[in-house]
Amino acid sequence: MSLESLQDLYLEQIRDLHSAEQQIIDALPNMVERATNPKLSAGFTRHLEQTRQQAGRLERIGQRMEQKVTGKKCKGMEGLLKEGDEAIDEDGDPQLVDAALIAAAQRVEHYEIAAYGCARTYAEALGLNDDVAVLQQTLDEEAETDEQLTQISLSILSPDAQTRIAVEADADRPAARRPQSRSKNTEARP
Repeated sequence: MSLESLQDLYLEQIRDLHSAEQQIIDALPNMVERATNPKLSAGFTRHLEQTRQQAGRLERIGQRMEQKVTGKKCKGMEGLLKEGDEAIDEDGDPQLVDAALIAAAQRVEHYEIAAYGCARTYAEALGLNDDVAVLQQTLDEEAETDEQLTQISLSILSPDAQTRIAVEADADRPAARRPQSRSKNTEARP
């Protein structure tokens, strides 16, 4: 497609977003399954339903424009989700794997926030007030999801959790590589 007008650019953004949402719908069940923290798993489940609604909103925008929103592949989201697959495949401490899942999910959220922000701006410039409202709703939802992920991450990696992870890692490290504690009271004197 050739970009000849702001309308063309707007439609391309809507198609790109729809592709991104469809890819997320396909990826989220794996994240739900891999998450060990109940709040994280529930959050991914809620976001899956929300993502389905967001894709439906984009389809309705396409209907108003009398255009299909399918047929484009969002390569940016494809790359982000490949990175997310790496987090899904990680072994190790369940809390750290959950933190890696959150990091991958937040990269996705930030991409969506940027893309929805652009699409909303284009809709505003085109005077498409119904679209502006719908896109702003989704933008608000994406920002809320990002904040929820931050809060879950903080609860997972609280100071108590960080201490436990560090102690476990130290216990797994060979004795020769452990940091030695040197106290003046225990040093040998000549």
